[in-house]
Amino acid sequence: MLADLKRVTKELPEIQRKALEVTGTAWSDDRTVKAVVGPRGHLIELEIDPRVYRKPNSKELAATIVATVRKAIEESARQAQEIYDEALPSDMRAARAGGMDINKLIQSHDADIRRQGDDDG
Repeated sequence: MLADLKRVTKELPEIQRKALEVTGTAWSDDRTVKAVVGPRGHLIELEIDPRVYRKPNSKELAATIVATVRKAIEESARQAQEIYDEALPSDMRAARAGGMDINKLIQSHDADIRRQGDDDG
């Protein structure tokens, strides 16, 4: 295990570099919205097909954008998790799996926290 830990420590700069290059891309179900997010889930590109202006519906468009960005964030998180999983020794992956659900935390969205707060009040 010590050898694995030394290997991971040595490879850490490369792991971080790969993780920082991750982008997540998603399309809306109707293919009118494309979202690209960076490694921390920040929106870096948004494309909206001009067809959405034929029947303008701002609430529907906003909901589509949010849903598409969330899918892009999930994709980015999945890619980052693959990078980390490849680097971790298998016994450490098993220990991580038994603890907090990292994927759920990474894929959660601020809107989920707001909704939970509304439910509590």
